[in-house]
Amino acid sequence: MRSFKTLLLATIAASPFTATAVSAQGQSETEANEAGGDVIIVTARRQSERLQDVPASVSVLTADALQKTGADSADDFAQLTPGVTIVTGTAEAGDTQINIRGINGARDAESSVALVVDGILKTNTAQLNQPQGTLQQVEILKGPQGALYGRNAAAGAIVLQTLKPGDVFEGALQASYANENTFEATAHVAGPIAENLGFVLSGYYRTTDGFYRNTFLDAKVVDDQEVWTVDGRLVADLGEATELDVKARYSQLRGASINFNASFHLPNFAAVNPAFYEDVNRHEFNYYSNIRPTNEQDSFDISAKVEHRFGSDLVLTAWALYSDIQQSLTADGTSADFARYIAAADPAGATAVNSCFATTAALTGFPVNQPGFIGQIPVPFIFAPANGSTFGAYSPSTCDGTQLQTRDQRDISAEIRLASDSGGPFNWQLGVYYLNIDRETGVSLGADTGAGVLPTLYNGPNSSNPTSLLLNDSFKTDVYAAFGSIDYEITPEFDLGLALRYDIEDRSTASLVPTATDPFTGGPINPGQAFGALAPKDATFKQLQPKVSLSYRPMPNLNLYANWGIGFKSGGFNNQGSSTIIDQNFNQFIGSNVTIEDQYRKETSSAIEVGIKGETAGGRLTFDLAGYYTEIDDMQFFEFFVGPFGLLRVVSNIDKVKVKGFEANVGAEIVDGWKLYSALNVTDSEITANSSRPDTVGNKSPYTADWTLNIGTEIDTPLTDAIDLILRADYRLTGPTWFHSVQDQERPTLFSGLLPISALGLPAFVGNARYDVAQRDTFGVLNVRAGLDFGKFNAAVFANNVLDEEYLNEVIPAIEFGGSFISPGARRLVGVELGYKF
Repeated sequence: MRSFKTLLLATIAASPFTATAVSAQGQSETEANEAGGDVIIVTARRQSERLQDVPASVSVLTADALQKTGADSADDFAQLTPGVTIVTGTAEAGDTQINIRGINGARDAESSVALVVDGILKTNTAQLNQPQGTLQQVEILKGPQGALYGRNAAAGAIVLQTLKPGDVFEGALQASYANENTFEATAHVAGPIAENLGFVLSGYYRTTDGFYRNTFLDAKVVDDQEVWTVDGRLVADLGEATELDVKARYSQLRGASINFNASFHLPNFAAVNPAFYEDVNRHEFNYYSNIRPTNEQDSFDISAKVEHRFGSDLVLTAWALYSDIQQSLTADGTSADFARYIAAADPAGATAVNSCFATTAALTGFPVNQPGFIGQIPVPFIFAPANGSTFGAYSPSTCDGTQLQTRDQRDISAEIRLASDSGGPFNWQLGVYYLNIDRETGVSLGADTGAGVLPTLYNGPNSSNPTSLLLNDSFKTDVYAAFGSIDYEITPEFDLGLALRYDIEDRSTASLVPTATDPFTGGPINPGQAFGALAPKDATFKQLQPKVSLSYRPMPNLNLYANWGIGFKSGGFNNQGSSTIIDQNFNQFIGSNVTIEDQYRKETSSAIEVGIKGETAGGRLTFDLAGYYTEIDDMQFFEFFVGPFGLLRVVSNIDKVKVKGFEANVGAEIVDGWKLYSALNVTDSEITANSSRPDTVGNKSPYTADWTLNIGTEIDTPLTDAIDLILRADYRLTGPTWFHSVQDQERPTLFSGLLPISALGLPAFVGNARYDVAQRDTFGVLNVRAGLDFGKFNAAVFANNVLDEEYLNEVIPAIEFGGSFISPGARRLVGVELGYKF
């Protein structure tokens, strides 16, 4: 009821000015009209066409809109687009999941949203929220785009266009400074080098101390970050009919990782301490781990694209891309409450055990997050009520252990496409695509002797950071695809589009874990090895992806459209041994009835959309209304498990999910220079089958907000002949969101299994968790900007989250642990910005 009232009040607040799309679609069209009748041209369907004519929901941010909003990343684009939400940077910088209309990109699986930059498909999910050069236009397509863009476009696509060199030398520099010692700068130069040869060189730099402080280390090392990027582009005309476009990019990031606190959901302990049953939205964030979390990401890619025209009506486009991204993070562990390091089967582990006892004794009474407390010894309090401890995750003691996670991926991809370009009523394209992925991932949990985290995945028992659990696998992928499409203008009012793509994806995996023993438990460092060697695996995933679109324009400024398409994400492999770990620790111990496989299935979706878009009053009033219905089979979903083994990240499948909803974008230019806009999305989702967790049928799709509402205004008016005043305000409301398939339910936890054998002797049900308190509440973020444009110079002040709304970026329930790992959203950032262009 609370969320409905919030939605109703926000809608009423927006209605007086019949707002327009926050996606800037209505705004961009109005700007085009002001420019003398020009229209927004998009390449959403791999062909240049008017935004108004595209038979699908496409949100567009032009270069002017990007400048006025300050948007420069996928996080910013998502916040300006109805029906799109994003989680990024909570665990590490490359960790980005975008949800469009109920289809989410599962962490550790492939993305559900394709990223296309200057016509080239980027293939590593880590690139989704990286700077991609000097942006000129952003297009966000909703619904399955696999027929056009292939793999990992089940939810949609983000299409970016960057600056291309012209005939004159130009450049720009922009810099800003804000609180938390946040400095950001961009610069570019572009122009001709010689006849028929031009270049673009751009750079990006950002550093921040972050919003939070580690009280134990007494340093701002929770969400600090430094990143720099250099992009280069050469465009050459090789004769009148051929163009060569070469791009290279390097980016480096250094910062913190694992920006999480733990929150317990154990209602039967609430009488002892209410914090045992905590609403995630009421949590007060505190950080005090003894390990300084780190995150390193190095990214390099280079591409070449050739476009050759055969006469006036045929174009051949061929491109190739090489990408190499290396990522790693180190952080505190989560094993203290499971007493993993209070004893050692191997005498070599004594150093870590002694450190655990010594640091616990030294930190007795240290103020950790409630309901945690550090007693005199590191034995869990349920086994030592008088002097034991409840640490919570990421404690200041060494009893948590350490974690090192790595992900290195190299991609080689290429495409050849032949397309018509006659401008007539019939257009077509045919092409083939190839992709090779070579990926290695590792998760290493080690004992903390007080000497820090070693950078190697496996360290022997006598080392300063002996390995206790290791998941380490290589993954190889080959993708082969053929595609084609036709667009036929049957009459001047009626268009038909047909597209078809067939993907074959060959995948294989092999374990890289050595045969070694955990010095603390005495078992293998990968529990799956207890049943023999982890054998290599391979699988092939195939999918036909059709798309049909219809468009009817009864008048030039009105478009009634419909489209249907199939989306596809390949299946894949979890780290080998994952299934065994889950079965032993949860199914056999507490009867959790959760099924996780070492191989997860492909995801497919069937989506239909109908809509109407248009403009009236000479372009001063724009609108775009759409309804959609999607059925998703084997939705890929990220699960996080915590237990005596440490931590485990896996991908599971939800058998069937149904999603339906509608969007409304309306915008108005009240007078010259004053625009009002708004966009509303409402999504209703339901899990209809789930063999992984059967009792979740009837729940909502994870990571899907019930609704989003964007409202805002912009004023761009001259103060003098040489100075313009620019004011901009964007307010985004995001409705209630569940982050797991388990929702308003009670589930057994490890405490359910431990309590009957503990010193407390309590029945198992006392340890059950209830997850009705794990839903993120509705929250609103208001961003404002005010600036002066002097032509070549500009200056602005800005405030992001000006009301300093406290909200959650992500909630990751660890169902069998009895709680959630939660990460806070960005707080208020106020700064000044200066720019110069020539």
